Amino acid sequence: MSQNENAVTNGIFPMGPKNDAYAQFFTGQSYLQSLVADPAVNVGVGNVTFEPGCRNNWHIHHDGYQILLVTGGEGWYQEAGQAARKLHPGDVVVTHDGVKHWHGATKDSWFSHVAITAGTPEWLEPVSDADYAALEG
Repeated sequence: MSQNENAVTNGIFPMGPKNDAYAQFFTGQSYLQSLVADPAVNVGVGNVTFEPGCRNNWHIHHDGYQILLVTGGEGWYQEAGQAARKLHPGDVVVTHDGVKHWHGATKDSWFSHVAITAGTPEWLEPVSDADYAALEG
């Protein structure tokens, strides 16, 4: 069993099904469980789970923001032009409108966060394998 797998896959929120709807924007396997899907609320809230090595593409939230509440495992968060930040349970990340960024699991750990998202995402290029591998060094 990979590092943190049991803690992440049996976390406080359900892991959810495979994230097929957004698979084209991820390297590796992720899972998505919607936690708030109320049309009267202008934010989405979901539990996102990443298998080891999984990460999403670079992306930007337009006319909104994203808040990540890390609930399990170890992961990475990086904004364009900045060093990557290693994430652990209890960490909080605030991504402001228009900031290019990505997030995902470390190479050898499962990772989960609750994503609170407003606005429209613009999905961009994948994080290169070379850039991702360099984070583990």
